[in-house]
Amino acid sequence: MNGLKKSVENGPFFKLDKLRQDAVIMLFNNELTNEQIAKKLHCSPSTLYKWKRDTTFKLAQEQYARMVVKDYKNDALKKVHELLNARSEMVQLQSATTILKMAGYLSDNSTPELDEAKVRKLKAEADIAEAKAKSMNENGNRVAEKIDKLFDKVLEEVPKNDD
Repeated sequence: MNGLKKSVENGPFFKLDKLRQDAVIMLFNNELTNEQIAKKLHCSPSTLYKWKRDTTFKLAQEQYARMVVKDYKNDALKKVHELLNARSEMVQLQSATTILKMAGYLSDNSTPELDEAKVRKLKAEADIAEAKAKSMNENGNRVAEKIDKLFDKVLEEVPKNDD
């Protein structure tokens, strides 16, 4: 865990000076215009514009967003877990559904009708596979019977040697 913390601290956001870090934070919060941010940072709007085009600055913005969203994600997961015990059964159901979706067991594209159709399809595929196996087994038995009859005929036609 300590190595992870150090790799984050060595990331692009932490390579920026304090002024640029503040710019990244203000841009993320999206509460001020570029002109207002530049004024707060005591720089010109063109300087801020130049920073925004810089690759390291862009990477720092992405890193900062991931760090902030990670914190929100943890809080959101805790809240969803708490809602499993809510008074409303509907809230409990929605919470459980959310957890299952996040775990990959459910999909947003899933509907009861679609799930029903998937079940019907799986049953039909199983029936087809069973019918194929049965047919192959029956055909195999018929082929074996025909071969036995053919051998019997051949043996009847071959003269017996009574030495």
